[in-house]
Parts: sequence; C-alpha cells; structure tokens
Amino acid sequence: MTSPARVRLADVTPAIALGPLDGRYRAAVAPLVDHLSEAALNRERVHVEVEWLIHLAAQRVVPGAPTLTPADERYLRDVVATFGADEIAELAEIERTTVHDVKAVEYFLKRRLAAAPDALGETALPGVTELVHFACTSEDVNNLSYALMVRGALHEVWLPAATGLVDEVAAMARELADQPMLSLTHGQPATPTTLGKELAVLAHRLRRQLRRIASDEVLGKLNGATGTYGAHVLAVPGADWPEVSRTFVEGLGLVWNPLTTQIESHDWQAELYADVARFNRVLHNLATDVWTYISRGVFVQIPVAGATGSSTMPHKVNPIRFENAEANLEISCALLDTLASTLVTSRLQRDLTDSTTQRNIGPAFGHSLLAIDNVRRGLRALSVDAELLARELDANWEVLGEPVQSAMRAAGAAGVTGMQDPYERLKELTRGRRLTADDMRGFIAGLGLPEDATERLVALSPATYTGLASDLVQYLDD
Repeated sequence: MTSPARVRLADVTPAIALGPLDGRYRAAVAPLVDHLSEAALNRERVHVEVEWLIHLAAQRVVPGAPTLTPADERYLRDVVATFGADEIAELAEIERTTVHDVKAVEYFLKRRLAAAPDALGETALPGVTELVHFACTSEDVNNLSYALMVRGALHEVWLPAATGLVDEVAAMARELADQPMLSLTHGQPATPTTLGKELAVLAHRLRRQLRRIASDEVLGKLNGATGTYGAHVLAVPGADWPEVSRTFVEGLGLVWNPLTTQIESHDWQAELYADVARFNRVLHNLATDVWTYISRGVFVQIPVAGATGSSTMPHKVNPIRFENAEANLEISCALLDTLASTLVTSRLQRDLTDSTTQRNIGPAFGHSLLAIDNVRRGLRALSVDAELLARELDANWEVLGEPVQSAMRAAGAAGVTGMQDPYERLKELTRGRRLTADDMRGFIAGLGLPEDATERLVALSPATYTGLASDLVQYLDD
C-alpha cells in the first residue's frame, strides 16, 4: 500500500520549533530569549564592540584618534538599544558573506558609523571606524558577551523565579509549622515531625544554594589573540594596556581576569553551572518528596476545572507538575554538568569546543526555569488532609518507644533501679506490633520511672511527640 506524500513540516511557515522550549513550553521560558538566544548573543557582541570603541576614545588610548561627543556616544548606544528584527536579519545577511559571526558584527557596526553623518550631521564617528574591534581577537568579544548574557539571565530571570519559589516554600513551612505528621524513615513509621518543619528543611537547603549562586563571580578578559596584548603594545606602545583592559572589563560590571590564553578560561562558568545544578538537585528532592506526600494522601491536589487527569480513569488528578519538574531538572542538570566539564578544558591556546557548547547555556537554564515554574504551579494547587495525618499518627503508638527508652536511660543514669536494657525491652514490646494508646500507657505506668517522667510520657501521644519541630521553622528567618 502506497501512502500519500506528507507535508514537509520543515518547510512550513512560520517555522516549527524543533525543541519543546521553543514550542510547547515557550511561555514559561520566553524571558530567557532576551539573554541567552543567538540574537541576544549578537546584541551583546554589538554592545561590547560599542563600549570598547567608546572606552578607547574616552580614555584617549590611541594617540591622534578622534574624540567622541556625547551625541556620538548616544548614537552608538542606540545601535544596541534598537537592535531588533531588522538588525538580526541584516547581521545574518552579512555573516553569509563573512562566514564568521564576530567579523559580521564588526562590519555591521562599521555600517552604522558610515551612516552616522546622516543621523547626526557633523560627527567624528566615521573617523573612528578603524577603532572598531581594535586589537581584539574574536574571543575578547565573545567571552565578554557570554558573561553579560549569563549574568543578565541569572539575575534578571532565573534568580527572581527561583527566589520566588523558595519564598513560597518557606511561606508554606511557616503556615504548616504546627501541623503534626508521622515521619517515615526508609519508608517505615518513625519519630513524628511537623509538615512545616520538613518543608523548612527544603527551603533552607534551596536558599543556601541561591546565596552561593548570587555571589558567584562573572569574569571577563580583553587581552588579544594569545592573552599577551601583543598587537596592543606594538600598535600603541605608550598605553598601559592591562589597566585599559581592567577598567573596561570592570566598567561592564564584570570581574577582570588578568591571566588567560586566547580564551577566558570559563572556570567561573563551571563553578556557576555546578551551583545551579546543585540547586536543581535539591529542587528535584522537593519534587519527589511532594509527589510522595501526594501519593500518601498528605497533600490533596485541588482539581482544575475542565482538566483531564487520565484519558481513561475519570477519577484521577495526576501530580503532573512535579513529574514534569523532575524530568526537566534532570535534563537541565545533564546540560549543566556537560557545560561545566567541557568548558574548563581547551587545547593549548584555543579550540572551538566551547563555541558550540556555550550555545546550549539557554536550554540548560530553560529546563531549570520550566521546572521552577511547574513546581510553583503545583504547590499552589495543594491542600493538606489534616484528618489523614491525625489518623496516621493515632495508628502508630509504637513510635513512642523512642522517648520511653530514652527516659529509661536518663533515669538509669541517675541511679533509678529497674531501668536496665531499655532499648531491648522497647524492641520486644514494639517491633512488628501495632500498639494502642492503652498498651503504651500501661507499659509506661509499670516501669517504675520517677513520677515526673511518668507523667510526661503518659501525657504524650504521637501527635504531640514532635520535639522542637514547630520552633525550628523560625530559622528560615535568620
């Protein structure tokens, strides 16, 4: 049987996205396009070239070169500010001829300098044409561009979203600080806690990673083809080129790296990506814990009107937000781990493995941002089944074996007789058995403990045996 020819989807316009971040999940990650897309890379390249030109002119680094007026500087910076669809297309057209992305940016900017008299009238801009990309290797522009891109994506998009998520988890922890809950260790009933304290642990872990990420250095360099300022010194021997480079890089808001090969070594990127991946993994732990709480019935999902949980089982409300987050965090970590391990190595002065690798920074952050969005949406659709938690606690009086044997140890240490082998006695009483309140209280009453200890233990229940769990949540505010 011959099937009819199919429509070639690659030819459909507008173009169909190959990956889910630019298709199904576009809305959740769109803010990253301003920072980590190919267009954003080219805009930052233009930005770096413009600022380098302004810096050289303002510092009078090259003797005899024209100075720039405030109007000239505004015109140049407007080239960056107005960089949009038409400019993206023009730059692509230039690159088809140059077959070199940074050279295309240089020619693009020189076109704008040539057009400056029409825009400004009397101007010095055409006279500084040869200061565009002066003494630079492509990596001088690229490393600074990527540094600005990553810094912008991190501080303007990813960190605000991640911080918002952690703040919401912390708010849940405070709200549920006093909600007693049976703990499970190894999946088995264990010392009770509060739901708020368990959420506080996760919020605390995530906040610690955010502090590390927010303080990570973002480095940059501008020192020529092999990091020696060779062309700089030969062309203008009187300039203090390391100082010119330092003030320029720091003027961009970056940390100056004084010692590099042709490339900036990317160690700062590896450090940052390792920290973001660690945040991802802690968030993955939150997603799996919350999923487990949902499975156990601790959390009840609030149904969304019109939504379908299963194509065949009408009753289901699936924890899809947390499952989606798990998968995207794993993809993000895989990309971040690859970036971190690949970028720290370059053959001698330079190879191009970093060039193609860095183009995947956007997807690495995109999958993390998508996961953050899913977790936030998932958490907002949860309510606590306090009655289930109370039933679980009341069905597990054997968990009081821990405080009883601990009280016996304390009494024995204080010289009270009859307190020998407390662990073994509680093990014999509780292991493999379900005790009632009467069972446990009867056992306690017959131990011969001091009166105050007996009163404390008889008054205890699984629901009140939560130690300082409620109070510990306050450490989130430190």
